[in-house]
Amino acid sequence: MSAAEALSPDSVLCVRDLPAGVLSRLLHRFALQGVEIGAGESIPGSFWGESEAGLIGAAVYWRPDTPVHSVLHEASHCVCMTLDRRTGLDRDAGGDFDEENAVCYLQILLAAGLPNVGIARMCHDMNAWGYTFRLGSAEAWFEHDASDAREWLVKHGLIDQQGSVTWRLRE
Repeated sequence: MSAAEALSPDSVLCVRDLPAGVLSRLLHRFALQGVEIGAGESIPGSFWGESEAGLIGAAVYWRPDTPVHSVLHEASHCVCMTLDRRTGLDRDAGGDFDEENAVCYLQILLAAGLPNVGIARMCHDMNAWGYTFRLGSAEAWFEHDASDAREWLVKHGLIDQQGSVTWRLRE
């Protein structure tokens, strides 16, 4: 595989690459609903269209061909947003720069606990999809430049001081 192919959007892990039910169980820990729809169907609440995950209220929607990073990113948006935004959520998660960074950080933490994923693979997939970070890669950002995102998550009670996910939604 060439370097270009290794960082191609076509090289990312998709929901079909994970054990059945693993994403729904992860979301359930946050009291979020995971909804898998049939292959080729339109994904409700998808901001980006195509195979990208969708958001409506406290539900995250995906298909078998949806990238795992997309499901974790949209789920992390649900976790990080306020209750009033979550209640009215339909497609556009919104949020500011600091919240977006926290979402990216949380998505990487969540990937660490998923079979066949992990931090390195999530960072690879984020790079392949075109996420951009000051230090040039998701992994470099996560390891060396994300203290503000980590502090934001701690401040809102979404991770503890040791960096463990608390499985709570932002109030």
